[in-house]
Amino acid sequence: MTLGNDHKRLLDNLKTGVVLLDNNLRLLYLNMAAEALIDISDRKAHQLFIGDIFINAAEDIGEMQTAIQNHSSFTKRKAELKLVHGKSLFVDYTISPFDVDGEKRALLELSSLEHSYRISREESLHSAHTTTKELLRGLAHEIKNPLGGIRGAAQLLAQEIGEGEYTDYTNIIIEEADRLHNLVDRLVGSRKPLDIKDCNIHEVLERVKTLIEAETSGNGIKFIQDYDPSIPSIRADTEQLIQAMLNIARNAMQSLASPNVDHDFGEILLRTRIVRNVTISSKFHRQSARIEIIDNGPGIPEDIIDTIFFPMISGRAEGTGLGLAITNGIINQHKGLMEVDSKPGETSFSVVLPLSK
Repeated sequence: MTLGNDHKRLLDNLKTGVVLLDNNLRLLYLNMAAEALIDISDRKAHQLFIGDIFINAAEDIGEMQTAIQNHSSFTKRKAELKLVHGKSLFVDYTISPFDVDGEKRALLELSSLEHSYRISREESLHSAHTTTKELLRGLAHEIKNPLGGIRGAAQLLAQEIGEGEYTDYTNIIIEEADRLHNLVDRLVGSRKPLDIKDCNIHEVLERVKTLIEAETSGNGIKFIQDYDPSIPSIRADTEQLIQAMLNIARNAMQSLASPNVDHDFGEILLRTRIVRNVTISSKFHRQSARIEIIDNGPGIPEDIIDTIFFPMISGRAEGTGLGLAITNGIINQHKGLMEVDSKPGETSFSVVLPLSK
């Protein structure tokens, strides 16, 4: 059985992983979603036994063989399949036998539970972020009005009393009113439209690295770069993207300065990769760029990790809780996705940005 180009294009547009097997469970074809899920190309997987892909899976392989022999479909929910390189897949799978030209074949459909959970979590975060943003905008309006009155009254008072012993007090009122005004603006986020141009993500990361190294001079933090040179230019606002990545890297730097760090040498890893078949805000993207900033700090406390991108949430007593909220807003403006994964000794912030066609 040979798949035509039309059939391949059709299967490659599916978000579900599809694997074509012969009656001996050897791989004949993988669509693009299956390639991304199993982390192997169709060419390399051709004619491999499925047991060479999924290790220690005797029970699952036995169920598949029984399904082919009995010519009946079999579905398993919440299956854990381990790949040869150590990664585990949590999937629902269905194997459906069929005959073509007198030969037995089977179609294996793989639906990633992690993918479904991520989409659900992303939609929940996006909804909460939108609600919080609208709430903050209303609150900002209510705060700015009296602030403007306080500042104006302080200026009039300063003019009335002239230079004297009370000038310092009126200056403090004006300065603090300005500071609160700026704080509110940062909470709400910029409404300035993005200046979209071709942007080299590695130049952005190198700029961030230079800035952080200047701030951490002599503090024993090592940067490691692991870049994928095949990533093309991204359509983005370079300055905004620098600010977003700088906020994440600065967060990593500050975590490495925590007294809870149990090692003497902090590391920040900057990694880029191309990822395929990604859904962001219900929109499917064939190719995207993933940028990871990983540190070996103490990790994010479990009680705040689900709300870490919300304003005023911080794991540090001296933190304002604005940096990651602002970053998340910038990434959302770029139609991207931001995720975090943390455990003691490793925190990874991932940013996924769609690549142009």
